[in-house]
Amino acid sequence: MNSDKSVLKLFIENALAEDIGDGDHTSLSTIPLSQKGKAQLLIKDSGILAGVDVAIEIFKVLDPNLQVQVLIPDGERVSYGDIAFYVQGSVHSILKAERLVLNTMQRMSGIASITNRIVNILKGTGTKVLDTRKTTPGIRFLEKLAVKIGGGVNHRFGLYDMILIKDNHVDYAGGISKAIESAQAYLKQKAMAIPIEVEVRNLEELKEVMKFGHIDRILLDNFSFSKLREAVKMIHGTYITEASGGITEENVLDYARCGVDYVSMGALTHSVRSLDMSLKAVKS
Repeated sequence: MNSDKSVLKLFIENALAEDIGDGDHTSLSTIPLSQKGKAQLLIKDSGILAGVDVAIEIFKVLDPNLQVQVLIPDGERVSYGDIAFYVQGSVHSILKAERLVLNTMQRMSGIASITNRIVNILKGTGTKVLDTRKTTPGIRFLEKLAVKIGGGVNHRFGLYDMILIKDNHVDYAGGISKAIESAQAYLKQKAMAIPIEVEVRNLEELKEVMKFGHIDRILLDNFSFSKLREAVKMIHGTYITEASGGITEENVLDYARCGVDYVSMGALTHSVRSLDMSLKAVKS
């Protein structure tokens, strides 16, 4: 969180500006500006809680005088009826923060929950689950944080922190060996030290990659279980292995049993169901 404070602050400011515009006219027209109050974050679902620390930052940016009492921190399992925190202070500030807090926490908690389910399924296999770049533009940092809270592992954050040579790169470059050679020359020229991962679509491409060498990770994309087991056996621990393509909560264990180090799942972030919760006034 600390390294992302500036990014988070910018996100909060933009999101509040989008929602509030020239004023919360409902609250302004119905509630005295000076009114103080208290609200609770009520959980109406079951799963893994995520986004509490982000919510605290939202309240802080909007109104530093708001006070938050956390009862359940990020990463804890919650169920219907739990109260995650109380917030008290200006009623106008609480109401202006309400939707942003809920939108953020509901989505983050949904991501953390499915990630945690996958992590539990994979227990004992030695395989870990990775997220992908299939995220919501502008809030990737929050979605990847939610994956970590759920017990998953973050893959590359963007196009800048890893070279991942995929099928299109291979086809445009004129082959896998040419793509790898060019990538290595590029890193040497730029004096950069980021890892190289290469996606392969079949055993023939895998053989070519292994013959060329000098990479860090091999991505086995859309392999059948039998071919995946064969590929892992061929690699024999020489490179980190990752499986991708059509991996779901229902079949992830079958992929893990093939012996790969990682499975990457776009479903962690691109089609997640949000966790239901609400911010409700607490009557004195």
